[in-house]
Amino acid sequence: MIQITLIQIDNYGPWTVTPKPRRESDLQILQSRLYADLNMLFGAHKGLVFYTRFDNLIAITNGIDLITHKRIQESIRNRYPFTISMVIATAETPYEAQKLATETLQEYGSAQDENRKEILDVANELVDGYVQLAHIDINNITGNYTDVVSAYETYYNVNKVKLLLMEELLKYKSLLFFIGGDNFMSPCNGLDENDFLEIFKKIEDKTNIQLKAGVGIGKTAEDASNLADIGLEKIRGKHVDKNVCFLKQETLEINSIKKGLFKTF
Repeated sequence: MIQITLIQIDNYGPWTVTPKPRRESDLQILQSRLYADLNMLFGAHKGLVFYTRFDNLIAITNGIDLITHKRIQESIRNRYPFTISMVIATAETPYEAQKLATETLQEYGSAQDENRKEILDVANELVDGYVQLAHIDINNITGNYTDVVSAYETYYNVNKVKLLLMEELLKYKSLLFFIGGDNFMSPCNGLDENDFLEIFKKIEDKTNIQLKAGVGIGKTAEDASNLADIGLEKIRGKHVDKNVCFLKQETLEINSIKKGLFKTF
């Protein structure tokens, strides 16, 4: 089970033009700061936040309770000229969890309803479960694009891959987010190695772009993302012979104890 929190700025659209349209640069700064602050606040509890449209964000929050969510909500209220609403949901797949959270928040009214403010709710229940995150990377983008074509053409090709990945992963009820450079992160509970290899082959056939992914399975978003990063480095270092490397927290802990890397009491 994966726990997802939908975060939505309250009444953001009308606020941006009241009492008159605000400067676009100021809005971009504000949105960027909110994204950074939410990652800092949730990250302190081993959560991870992704932006969708900046006024809506999705956080992976396994292990983070309702009281902590409330404190984060209050912190944003104290530091920003607007408030945020949040709904937590759990499901077997990331898509199902975010859908349930969205439907629950929609029951409280429109995103542009001035009377809907600081909603905090749990759509079903908070449960312990594992998070599965894939860190997906484009092979040799520097040699094939960055050092060869214009910056905008490189950006275009990265976004083309992003859209194809989103379409393919959605078939498995998984999500995908751009995390900078030529990197993407996918909450992907339920997918296995063959699923990723099949997706990557489809995209390579369409674009001639090769992909690789480290996939981490952990008790929190931080644990899973760290393992995904390690898996990706194993591929880059040719320690595995495939373009996908799965690592699970529980397995690594057991192996480390056997090797004497962890002390047991």
